[in-house]
Amino acid sequence: MSNRFRIASLVYMMTNAVLFGIGIVAILTIPALSQNAMAWVPAMVVASFVLAAPIAWLIAPRLRARYWRHRDGDVISGPSTATENP
Repeated sequence: MSNRFRIASLVYMMTNAVLFGIGIVAILTIPALSQNAMAWVPAMVVASFVLAAPIAWLIAPRLRARYWRHRDGDVISGPSTATENP
């Protein structure tokens, strides 16, 4: 198994929980959705299971330290502070 797959499997559980939490809060706070909550909650469970896998796969490489060495950074992490060995 690759390291990316191992990291993604750990991240999958957390991603699934966050997606489910966001979805269930949306279902319970939006009046139009809360009227049919018995139909929307199972759909949210399935959607969170399905959507968590590709999101975890995209997050996994960012958690590897060597992935970010000597890079310019991005909008989220900012500029790199790594320096090359002189």
